[in-house]
Amino acid sequence: MKANDLWITRQAATEALGVRQQTLYAYVSRGLIRTKPDSSDPRRSSYSKYDIQALVERKRGSRRRTDIATGAIAWGEPVLESAISTVRDGQLIFRGREAAELANRATLEEAAGVLWQCDVPDAATIARDASLRGASSKAASAKARAFDYLAAMANTQPPSYGRSETLQQNDAWALLYGFADTLAGEATTGLIHQRLASAWGLDARGADIVRRALVLIADHELNASTFAVRVAASTGASLAASALAGFCALSGPLHGQASARALVLLDRIVGAEDAKSYIRALVERGEPFLGFNHQLYPLGDIRAINLLRALKASPRWMRALRLAEKETGLLANVDMALAVMTRELGLIDEAPFVLFAIGRMTGWLAHAMEQRQTGRLIRPRARYVGL
Repeated sequence: MKANDLWITRQAATEALGVRQQTLYAYVSRGLIRTKPDSSDPRRSSYSKYDIQALVERKRGSRRRTDIATGAIAWGEPVLESAISTVRDGQLIFRGREAAELANRATLEEAAGVLWQCDVPDAATIARDASLRGASSKAASAKARAFDYLAAMANTQPPSYGRSETLQQNDAWALLYGFADTLAGEATTGLIHQRLASAWGLDARGADIVRRALVLIADHELNASTFAVRVAASTGASLAASALAGFCALSGPLHGQASARALVLLDRIVGAEDAKSYIRALVERGEPFLGFNHQLYPLGDIRAINLLRALKASPRWMRALRLAEKETGLLANVDMALAVMTRELGLIDEAPFVLFAIGRMTGWLAHAMEQRQTGRLIRPRARYVGL
């Protein structure tokens, strides 16, 4: 990803906006468009491409209300306010901090502290009871165990409505640790990435890669599962019930199972006798390249970039990934990065889903608690198109 591609010249900015220079300068003075000195000529300024795109979209606000509503749910206009995370200038931001930078050193617990705006308590205190509950399910698959655990917790945890912020945070910590142990398949000790590393037999390097992946996945604005969480939380449901709503959405093949499908594609490319011909045949048949491209990252998914850079995977896997990028013109996203990570570290095939679910649980809980703070019920209207 080239940082310069995020900034454009004055002429390009005025053409994109359809305005004169004076209007562009007015937008800058009002804080609507960020600028920085041009790298080739400090006397000139470059203008934020993302800010300009946002203004262009805003200028289209004269569209009919029904047209706006129709496009809002699918990668359209924002539908609610949140201070938790956003994607801006190609970076994933957690409460004003770059997630990629946070992932260089933070644990998932520390990321949760940022997202939940609270101190990180002692892990042993948090998990004393949660670990026992989290390891109780005997279901064979991680997904089935998670459903069992969340359903049981949703049946016993008190509603979030009227519950203090401190008590909600206590509920959230217990839920996060219990959920992690459930998906790991055993109740152990230590930080969450250490628990997973123990369950998967990883060394210190592998454990650190798991830590990084969990932080990068922790939240991602208003995705499908997070929106489901907020709808449930807006009714005053318990954090566990809200998380269960999110997990139901995550279980779908177009969301949390995307990494599993990326893993299949990676294996097939690596195992093909002629990988280039195999990829071209997929393109000719119009088959989707799962694990590549993301609408919020036109210059490359920063989560994938960060994880793959730290992973330093063997040529066997990286050659396949780069060949696919070259032949399709698409860039690997975090789902493919998790697939490469799974093969490089020798993890179980369920690992991408496990990592995604545990990491994203921290974001779900942040959104559930933020939604409760608003005190509002999410109740949109449907646009009736029947007879």
